[in-house]
Amino acid sequence: MLGKGVGGGGGSKAPKPSFVSYVRPEEIHTNEKEVTEKEVNLHLLPGEQLLCEASTVLKCIQDDSGQHGICGKLVCTDFKIAFLGDESTLDDNEPQFKNKVIGENDITLHCVDQIYGVFDEKKKPLFGQLKKYPEKLIIHCKDLRVFHFCLRYTKEEEVKRIVSGIIHHTQAPKLLKRLFLFSYASAKQNNTATGPPHQTMMFDTIKDWHWELERTKGNIKYKAVSANEGYKVCEKLPAYFVVPVSLSEEDISCFQGRGIPIWCWSCHNGCALLKMSAFPKEQDDSILQTQKAFLDGIYKTIHKPPYENLKTEELSNTFISLQEIQTSYSKFKQLFLIDNSSEFWDTDVKWFSLLESSNWLDIIRRCLKKAIEVIECLEVQNTNVLLIEENASDLCCIISSLVQVMMDPYCRTRFGFQSLIQKEWIMGGHCFLDRCNHLRQNDKEEVPVFLLFLDCVWQLLQQHPPAFEFTETYLTVLSDSLYIPIFSTFFFNSPYQKDTNLGKESQDSQSKPLSLLTVWDWSVQFEPKAQILLNNPLYVEKPKPDRSQRRASHFKHQRQLSLPLTQTKSSPKRGFFREETDHLIKNLLGKRISKLINSSDELHDSFREFYDSWHSKTVDYHGLLLPHIEGPEIKVWAQRCLRWIPEAQILGGGPVATVNKVLEMMEEVQSLQKKIDEKHNSLMAPPLDALSLLRKPTRLSSLFPFALLQRHSSKPVLPTNSWKALGDEEDLAKQEDEFVDLGDV
Repeated sequence: MLGKGVGGGGGSKAPKPSFVSYVRPEEIHTNEKEVTEKEVNLHLLPGEQLLCEASTVLKCIQDDSGQHGICGKLVCTDFKIAFLGDESTLDDNEPQFKNKVIGENDITLHCVDQIYGVFDEKKKPLFGQLKKYPEKLIIHCKDLRVFHFCLRYTKEEEVKRIVSGIIHHTQAPKLLKRLFLFSYASAKQNNTATGPPHQTMMFDTIKDWHWELERTKGNIKYKAVSANEGYKVCEKLPAYFVVPVSLSEEDISCFQGRGIPIWCWSCHNGCALLKMSAFPKEQDDSILQTQKAFLDGIYKTIHKPPYENLKTEELSNTFISLQEIQTSYSKFKQLFLIDNSSEFWDTDVKWFSLLESSNWLDIIRRCLKKAIEVIECLEVQNTNVLLIEENASDLCCIISSLVQVMMDPYCRTRFGFQSLIQKEWIMGGHCFLDRCNHLRQNDKEEVPVFLLFLDCVWQLLQQHPPAFEFTETYLTVLSDSLYIPIFSTFFFNSPYQKDTNLGKESQDSQSKPLSLLTVWDWSVQFEPKAQILLNNPLYVEKPKPDRSQRRASHFKHQRQLSLPLTQTKSSPKRGFFREETDHLIKNLLGKRISKLINSSDELHDSFREFYDSWHSKTVDYHGLLLPHIEGPEIKVWAQRCLRWIPEAQILGGGPVATVNKVLEMMEEVQSLQKKIDEKHNSLMAPPLDALSLLRKPTRLSSLFPFALLQRHSSKPVLPTNSWKALGDEEDLAKQEDEFVDLGDV
């Protein structure tokens, strides 16, 4: 353990005379020997190789009492950046939630967001070849961690190697085949041991699609097709998908799947949610005419019953742009990439204005609102909805997934939610490789679309906790898994790209295709005890109704969802798309069109009536679930965004305190039930394992299970503008109290 004054910067020059150090050079060597004796061994995964390392590196830790450093070794492998040091002097408690793949001081190369160096006490971003090497390295991570490494006492040659190595392996463009994913899979090829089988539907077989059609009662109007088997029609589509029964395979293969309505999900009333890839903009009139004729043929084929009514939602032109999402999140994440305690409190005064200017919460609100509008069409107007986007793989994924989470209770279970992601995102062709910028080839393509979806789901979860079988901790670790390259789930742009690079589409029958892990096998990352924190103990399971009560319960479900309409139904004779066909064709061909819906005022009135009517009723956690979207109801995902900031913790507070209390009550009920069962010689209820994890000798942090309990801040949780005055050496007793209006808090 080294004292204060460790983290100063200043290139390769000698320290300035003004620099004060409580550690003499000879003490550094003494501590280095101590670290060598207690040195933490580097754990390498199968296929992982050490690339470069540096000794006598200080990991700087900021808190209220100053800056401290832990001496150790900084290493870089082809999988991660890791700091190896003895932190037993700082950490008196075992980690609350330990990941078996990524340690507390590990950063996967894909998780590195930005690297800074400190030169003459000025922080500068580091790129490419350096002429001058910093004495302090600052790494900002995509999971919002911030690491400070002081290189002042490290040998010059080691500084050059480690800094250059980290910059190169985190920022240089990569080839897909050079990802650690393939090294790991090759090394694990002989070790076929896997965890317990998971019940997640992968949708990589036509059998899975048949199962989903049967589950949603969509098999009457829609069919699973294998026209793209072997990816002979389109490389963006999965091998199997679902289309209206009247579509022929010849129609599907005409324009590589574009202009084809593809089924997402069927509602209980028979209406369906569809998506479609629009045609690219073309200047050639002959091509435009060909495409228009093709669309006319499609509509004539499927305009017959049972597809009478359909509403189109064109997302590319009338909804949020990917550029908006990218710009907004870039501003939003800066609020949480805090370098030190002083910076946190300095920005606290303007926190709300900075949060509002980022526009991130408003984008979440708009996504939830759009999903509710689609639900109103499906539930109230009994109308099919077609989502249209250029490739139907970004905004379509968000809206279609949110609609299903809100309407289908199966998607709010753990296996159901994982199956939903497989269906809409993985098989739906979302470009995870590009959107997460795993190859570092194009920063403009990096857009946190999937993270936006998880944030929207978190809003639903924190408003209606009993409706979800999983917890916010589950969502947080799922977001972290985006950057762990041992799972294939989030490291390809399409099923075709995955299969071809794993050798599944190879003509060579002798070569065995690589087998990759899926992120849904949580036993790879967490021990069974830690996995308990992924399950929501407050989840209300759906009771099995008695046969005598089935009719009554069915009627109740219909009453809740069937809300008064603000407009009359369209005549069945109208036909599928008959009045909107010409406008829709222009839309699909990249032309500007007039609105495909009624006046905005009428839509707003209809939406407001549906929204208010649902919220005026008692929530059925196994039926339709709508979020509150008013200003204060959309909140910051605190566990994910604030978990690495000690100043943001509330010891003994937050949602975890409520859950803890409820679990104690549940344990008491179980104890009473146990006594009753013992008298009747019945089976005892299983113990609540989650309670043993939550019951600790110290008060839990509001950011449990990620927060570092030993590093809490002495600053107030609700600081005022006079915080700086509290740091002065004046007698606080002589200062007047500042009035703070907490009426709106």
